[in-house]
Amino acid sequence: MNAIAVVIGSTIGILLKRGLPERIKKILFYAVGLSTVGLGITMILKVNNFLIVLGSMALGGIIGEIIDIENFLRKVGNSIKEGDFSTGFVASSLLFLVGPMTIVGSITAGLTGDGSIIYMKSLLDGISSVVLASVYGLGVMLSSLSVLIIQGVIVFSSSKLSFLTQEVYLNDLIAVGGLMVLGIGLKILEIKDTKIGNFLPALFVSPFLVFIVSKF
Repeated sequence: MNAIAVVIGSTIGILLKRGLPERIKKILFYAVGLSTVGLGITMILKVNNFLIVLGSMALGGIIGEIIDIENFLRKVGNSIKEGDFSTGFVASSLLFLVGPMTIVGSITAGLTGDGSIIYMKSLLDGISSVVLASVYGLGVMLSSLSVLIIQGVIVFSSSKLSFLTQEVYLNDLIAVGGLMVLGIGLKILEIKDTKIGNFLPALFVSPFLVFIVSKF
């Protein structure tokens, strides 16, 4: 449901993009960039232990740099002649997946069958994807695959991943995502390109580090 909402919203956004004057596209870039920076800051404020966040970003960044995720996404964008593919895909994937509604909603749906949180999230993501796709095109639409795979895995593994809803795990995970969202905002505003795609493994490193630290 969530993935379909992103596809529908993205399709509308891509159709709008073709008819938008350049100055309207530019102001949309600013709107998306500034809003992304603001969202990133609010997510970071939820942090429990900033050392966990730093360690996650450092280890995740090293893993991502070795794999070179950003370069892979750039090549995909070049192959489909979509210059902003990487930014659109990473930005929308982070915005749609890094947040309490994703984790709590998916685990609740998996454990109890109640999908109300996901349905609300689908509506919000569908609206957001219209704006994002009007700026970044196909990269936003293909982020629906991230939504389908990641949320699907959480739903089907909900009995084993329910620990992620605990604040000790959830807050630092959101803060890690917030730093990446902030980096995306800086990239959109053309302030600094920090190859955010290469930091994506940090989202998997964060719960592991919290678990290790909790044992001491």
